Amino acid sequence: MERWRRTQWRSLLKSLHQWGRRALPGYCEFCLDAGEPGCFWCEACLDSLSWNEHFCRQCAEPLGNDAATSGHQAGRRCGHCMISPPLFESAHVPLLYEGAVANLISEFKFDASPRAGNVLLELFLTRSPARFPQALLPVPLHSARARERGFNQAYWLARQLGAEFDLPLVYGKRTSNTQSQRPLGRRERFKNMRGAFAVPDKVPAHLVIVDDVLTTGSTAHALACAAREAGAITVDVWAMARTKPVHG
Repeated sequence: MERWRRTQWRSLLKSLHQWGRRALPGYCEFCLDAGEPGCFWCEACLDSLSWNEHFCRQCAEPLGNDAATSGHQAGRRCGHCMISPPLFESAHVPLLYEGAVANLISEFKFDASPRAGNVLLELFLTRSPARFPQALLPVPLHSARARERGFNQAYWLARQLGAEFDLPLVYGKRTSNTQSQRPLGRRERFKNMRGAFAVPDKVPAHLVIVDDVLTTGSTAHALACAAREAGAITVDVWAMARTKPVHG
């Protein structure tokens, strides 16, 4: 609890400092120059962000610029998804986790900054998903992790997106406090997340899993497995940003 209070106090101080620079409307989040009316950014900064333009249609892994000239980008899948596809069918992840986007996500995730969250949401909404579900399923935190952090960024995002698209939320449960994914390779990540979630029965046929960052898809795969066991037929993923490929 004390750690959570210190985190909230640091977040408040940081927000007050930022307010002094950004209080006036119409200023760009990234360069603090005049922004587009009603937006968090100017056109130049929007164009300079790292967008996930050429990607696997199933897991949204970046495929590189060569995919743009292949003539088959819209239907391409990465090697991982062709050999061992995840249990979700598609992923809508418009940004890459680097540079200014990574800074925003860090501020949102670890400082619980609503402004950073709103900027990420607005950026996400500039690239509309191809299809919409019957309900949203935020990635749950284990109770121990939730007490430590005091904030579930996936739930916050799902709640805002639910209001935006008039979609209900369904809730899963993290059944094990798994090892941190950060030091693990791809195979280890999938193994680490196996059986980590449970989802209540009678969920709608089409769900979308909501998270802030998609890395290998191991978390979404494990949650999709639990959702399918609970009755879901189609599971997709929405996330704000995608990391570069993780090997191993």
